[in-house]
Amino acid sequence: MVDVTEKEMDNPTFRSDTVLSDVHLHCPNKRHLMVRLNAVGQPVFLSYFKFLWSTEDLASEKHVAEVTTGREHWYRSGNELCDKDRSNLKKERELNSEGVEALLDDDGDLEVVRRPRSASDLEAEDLLRDIECPVILMKGREDAFEDEEREHTCSDVVKIEHTMATPLEDVGKQVWRAAFLLADYILFKRDTFRCCSVLELGGGTGITSIIMGTVAKRVYCTDVGEDLLAMCEQNVALNKHLMEPGGGEVKVKELDWLKDEFCTDPEVPYSWSEEEIADLHDHCSVIMAADVFYDDDLTDALFRTLHRITHNLRNSCTVYLALEKRLNFTLRHMDVTCEAYSHFRNNLNDLENLQDRKIKYTVEPIKADFCQFLVYERIEQL
Repeated sequence: MVDVTEKEMDNPTFRSDTVLSDVHLHCPNKRHLMVRLNAVGQPVFLSYFKFLWSTEDLASEKHVAEVTTGREHWYRSGNELCDKDRSNLKKERELNSEGVEALLDDDGDLEVVRRPRSASDLEAEDLLRDIECPVILMKGREDAFEDEEREHTCSDVVKIEHTMATPLEDVGKQVWRAAFLLADYILFKRDTFRCCSVLELGGGTGITSIIMGTVAKRVYCTDVGEDLLAMCEQNVALNKHLMEPGGGEVKVKELDWLKDEFCTDPEVPYSWSEEEIADLHDHCSVIMAADVFYDDDLTDALFRTLHRITHNLRNSCTVYLALEKRLNFTLRHMDVTCEAYSHFRNNLNDLENLQDRKIKYTVEPIKADFCQFLVYERIEQL
């Protein structure tokens, strides 16, 4: 008798109304290992996200200084080459302008003479082309992990379970670029976050909380949805070895921005105890969120939650928000716009101008010119 779960895993379906993160889309020669189906029947995959340097190098300030110095030298060399190229280009244009007239037809259009392509040229092109065939492995078992385990050591990768394509309401089950950007900043400013107590809002798969857990004392990674929180907890367990040397821990908890209170019902999975709420209010000094500003109603709810929590904290708190500006052409504006980002900026301005006798908010942008520690595409929209 064939197991129903195995039959479903053999026939995964992707609907047209789903979205897929660029993190999972732009993975040339990447083998996506499907490990199971989650509680709602979505395929769950396991990906390995590699550090650019080992964790030992990350702890070395000398290494970061060397990388920064190398980057500055690269910029200087690049500027010198650009100046030289501009001079050469100017000379070439002067020489070529004289011969262009000889290549014009009777109408004044440029007549391009092309060499006929031979069979040998086509064969050479085929040899140079790198053929990429993405493969999805079904029903992953222990033997399917062996090659990946040999390829990566325990300290140079983050292992994350995630889904691939989801409806908009389940995008937290994927990994997004802003989470990597925030993780880079955490690793770049390790001493700033060392031994802190941290709260992440909308933690999703938990990758940013896991990176924070390598330096902070305690991290509360929060989101909603039992299935998502179970996946996040599994990812924390998969990467426990990264946090053990620093003594950090990550606690996965439910936090619904649409509700005014923490869930304290012991019957509800991932609920809060009174001791944990007191610990958060007494010791939390850092709050962070990455790639959670895509829906205006949820953005409003997040800022209300942010104000409520910071209002109850005993100590001053720094909030780090990371996002990717997603540009769209809209018929209403007849132009390329980013309405979700504009709404986020309006909320940010309202928070900064809020008249509150107990607390004052100050907003400061952070330039994304710090070192990159994880392998991903850092685009200018981050």
